[in-house]
Amino acid sequence: MGLSRDLIDIRTIYHEPAVAGFSRGRAILDRFPDAERIPVPSHWNIPALHGNAGSVEDWVRIKRSTLVLGVKKGLTMRPNGRSAHFIAPSTSNGCAMACAYCYVPRRKGFANPISLFVNVEAVCAAIRRHADRQGPLPEPDSVDPALWVYDLGENGDLSVDAAISDTVRDLVGLFRTLPNAKASFATKAVNRELLTYDPQGKTRIRFSMMPERIARIVDVRTSPIPERIAAIDDFVAAGYEVHLNFSPVILYEGWEADWAELFAAIDAGIGNAARAQVKAEIIMLTHNADLHAVNLGWHPKAEDLLWRPDIQEAKISQGGGANLRYRTGWKGRWLARFTALLAERMPYCTVRYAF
Repeated sequence: MGLSRDLIDIRTIYHEPAVAGFSRGRAILDRFPDAERIPVPSHWNIPALHGNAGSVEDWVRIKRSTLVLGVKKGLTMRPNGRSAHFIAPSTSNGCAMACAYCYVPRRKGFANPISLFVNVEAVCAAIRRHADRQGPLPEPDSVDPALWVYDLGENGDLSVDAAISDTVRDLVGLFRTLPNAKASFATKAVNRELLTYDPQGKTRIRFSMMPERIARIVDVRTSPIPERIAAIDDFVAAGYEVHLNFSPVILYEGWEADWAELFAAIDAGIGNAARAQVKAEIIMLTHNADLHAVNLGWHPKAEDLLWRPDIQEAKISQGGGANLRYRTGWKGRWLARFTALLAERMPYCTVRYAF
């Protein structure tokens, strides 16, 4: 494993009956021979893990010690246009980390430990077929100047998944062989095992960044910000394209000074090779009413930062969720101030998109 046992120490595995019929499923089960195995009809249908807002005091244990294994059913690519051209079929969902603002728990219970899909060969084959149909990228765009980009980690963190199985190694290897495409995923964990994967410039890793003192409150169980900064040059040297996710941007008294300090730390911590290729995404915080209610039961200090009705407005998501985002008009002004500060402190860091 490339990560600490404090983050992952699997003791219970819920698994669909078909999992043992896949080589990846058998390999994961063999990796944790002492874990209790509990068959379930579906990775979505685990009553012990669903609707668990009342078990917030047990979140860390669940996230550290529980793993779900299933078979991925849908293998379609979804158009994106921001982080990537396409969202590839997920090889996982859920996470061992517990960021207070995370949108993923809204889909599958609030404890939401890692679920891994064991039919990785089918996922890789679907991506290859799709990339073959695309042909060359017609022209440079804000996603990439030359290649189609596929986001692999929409619902989890692949750096953490890589500590459990070889699926991420397989995905990086796949894109090494696709002449017209590259992979992309965001992460808040530094897993140095990924440095051995030999991506040859065909995988973009996006390290999420925020001011360190705020990350200590809301980025629960993640790699510390200084560790993420220190990893950038090493990942560039290992053949990754390294971008930065300034996400989420949380507004509070003194936010500009904190971000200026972060930009200075990044600038001082990376070399010329990283500067020559780094680009950024900027995502302003969107919060969620249900998540706010649950957070009040386990981490109310985070909600002092995240729940700000005085500067936020209601927004109903496409899925019908009651979200809060920074107020229209003001959000644009704050975003402009953020991008101006970034341009002043890190003028070499192009912003690919911001919202």
